[in-house]
Amino acid sequence: MPSHLSADRPAAPPPGRGPVDALISQTRRLKGEVDAVRQDTPQDTADPRERLRRALCDLALRQLDDLDRHLAQLRDDPPAAPGRLPAPRQEALLSRVGSAEWDLLTDEVRWSGELYRILGRDPAAAPLTLDELPSLVCDEDRPRLTAMVTGCLVDARPIDGEFRVLRPDEGVRTVHMMGEPVLGADGSTASMWAVLRDVSELRRCRRAVSETRDSLHRQRHAAARTEHRLAVELQEALLPTRHGPLRLPPAGPGTLDLAGAHLPPSTHTRIGGDWYDALELPDGATLLSVGELTGHGIGAASGMAMMLGAICGMAMTGTAPGPLLACLDRLLDATAQPVLGSAVCLRYRSDTGSLLWAQAGHPVPLLFRGGTGRALDAPDGVLLGATSGASYGQAEETLEAGDVLLLHTDGLVPGHAGATAVRQLLELAPHFAAAHTAQDCVRAVVREFGERERDDDACVLVARVTP
Repeated sequence: MPSHLSADRPAAPPPGRGPVDALISQTRRLKGEVDAVRQDTPQDTADPRERLRRALCDLALRQLDDLDRHLAQLRDDPPAAPGRLPAPRQEALLSRVGSAEWDLLTDEVRWSGELYRILGRDPAAAPLTLDELPSLVCDEDRPRLTAMVTGCLVDARPIDGEFRVLRPDEGVRTVHMMGEPVLGADGSTASMWAVLRDVSELRRCRRAVSETRDSLHRQRHAAARTEHRLAVELQEALLPTRHGPLRLPPAGPGTLDLAGAHLPPSTHTRIGGDWYDALELPDGATLLSVGELTGHGIGAASGMAMMLGAICGMAMTGTAPGPLLACLDRLLDATAQPVLGSAVCLRYRSDTGSLLWAQAGHPVPLLFRGGTGRALDAPDGVLLGATSGASYGQAEETLEAGDVLLLHTDGLVPGHAGATAVRQLLELAPHFAAAHTAQDCVRAVVREFGERERDDDACVLVARVTP
């Protein structure tokens, strides 16, 4: 018979929301009626027929729930091609359910007609006994079915499990089986009933969802690895050096011997926006800067690149540390994505030993001299990007030959911040007094704090005034 859809005649339009809404209403009304029948059936009855009736009501409610859900999907997202629903969708709308009873006293077996379809058996053939039933099941699942049936017949345990059936016409199908024993007057098992449901499409959908979820997880993991690699490469390209002395003009009396290090997180936390930098200025002064931005990953690393570029550009024009930080504050305030930052900028002149510096919500520099250390008194300064039109004060300090200046970002001392972190860093004073170079001082810092577990990265910059 030719199809009712032909090439020269347009297909009927898909069902509108009205008819589908009516079907949903009917389904929900029917759910209420079936639930009422279920409620009238005692839950703990000893009558096996009543228990079977309640189990069938439970299965009917599951079927109606599935139908309700799929009708809602049909209403909200109708099929792209008009006409009948595809076969898999029809199968998913209403799974097939069959029932069976095996009488152990008379060896009589009763199967519903739907059970023949589920198991792929000829309706004219005799139903299978419990001994013959495993012959339809895949080899791997036969022990499971045998164990369920044995537990039901011998120990009177309910059956609730799944197995796969190899059908000659449709291949492998997954069947969910629920059943209970029927006890005789002497307490022995007289018969066993079971309800079997074809859940192949349900399991297939669940596998597809699980595979999709796993695939998305792998893609996100790969994207995270790529982002982490790019952030690390960008950070390493921008920082003067990972470990070691910074490349500035040859040292002389009163000039700065510089060294720095970046300490990455010991966990899988993404790279943050920490930086340190040293720059020789046209007038012979040296600009030191250390800071960090909120956030992690490639966004924080690219923000760090923007900040370093702005600092270098403004410093080369002669901008003093306080006004320089005010410009950085306006820069962050104008960015599309809200971000906060902290920084400390210092301008040092080797001919006079004068140090002019400013800070924006950042840990203050630590000055080590003569075997002791102290934190410099901080001028006023709020976090970068915290408020519009902020101004930043400046402070002056005079450095002497042999002085060591330690700049760092939060997180250098894992698990500690503020006064506690400062106290632990000041305990390095004897090591700094014995050091001959800034690199020796950085090694002492890394040796003391670099091997500890840390959740975030950190930077340290050491400046030593050469004799």
